[in-house]
Amino acid sequence: MDLKNVRLAVEGAVATVTLNNPEKRSALSLATLKELGAAFADVEVRADVRVMVVKAEGKVFSAGHNLAEMVNGSLAHYQEIFRVCGAVMQKLQQMPQPAIAQVRGIATAAGCQLVAACDLAIAEEGASFGTPGVRIGVFCTTPAIPLVRAVGRKRALEMLFTGRLISAQEAMQWGLINKVVPAESLDAEVKALAARIAEASRLTLAIGKRAFYSQVKLADEQAYTLGSEVMVSNLYAEDAVEGMNAFLEKRKPVWKDR
Repeated sequence: MDLKNVRLAVEGAVATVTLNNPEKRSALSLATLKELGAAFADVEVRADVRVMVVKAEGKVFSAGHNLAEMVNGSLAHYQEIFRVCGAVMQKLQQMPQPAIAQVRGIATAAGCQLVAACDLAIAEEGASFGTPGVRIGVFCTTPAIPLVRAVGRKRALEMLFTGRLISAQEAMQWGLINKVVPAESLDAEVKALAARIAEASRLTLAIGKRAFYSQVKLADEQAYTLGSEVMVSNLYAEDAVEGMNAFLEKRKPVWKDR
């Protein structure tokens, strides 16, 4: 599909998906969500891509859903919006490549959801995050899903009940993002993190990411059973054999996917 509100670029092993509608504060309209889904699906199947960055053009990461689409609509229309949004957010966990959110400005409601759904996130010092739906009579129920998994119940409910914007520093302390950096350093910090991740085998990253999200839902005993099975299987992968031999031979590994 043609991408109008989203831009996809690939440089080396890193794909960058950019929300490209700053005039609308990168609102996640239904059309934009469909374009995000298409971009993620494109990245997912690319053997040359080992990490993905999600960012926005302009001063705002995303103000969330387009409220103009939330009034006077049909039941089917509302259902489609949240069906597509849910699929896009889940795709971030399902795709083999780690996803890094690069956050400038505000990330609110579904925009905050997008940050929480990414595997990692780095924000500028002036960024802020919130789920302010309660202030306009629409509780941020779907943004709460990845949010509570990132920050825990008490902190998620504080954000959801009050609608208060939290600072980048709070977001880092709470576990919503990994790092806060000066605005002028944001691009370089994200590129450095993406480059470090991209040094690994795509296959290894995919195995680890899939297993991580599978085990985190399980009780400890089941998680160890799954983890052990995955690690044993991983040892037979061609890239694992290459990586261990390279370490023992004191040389740089050559991954199959390069």
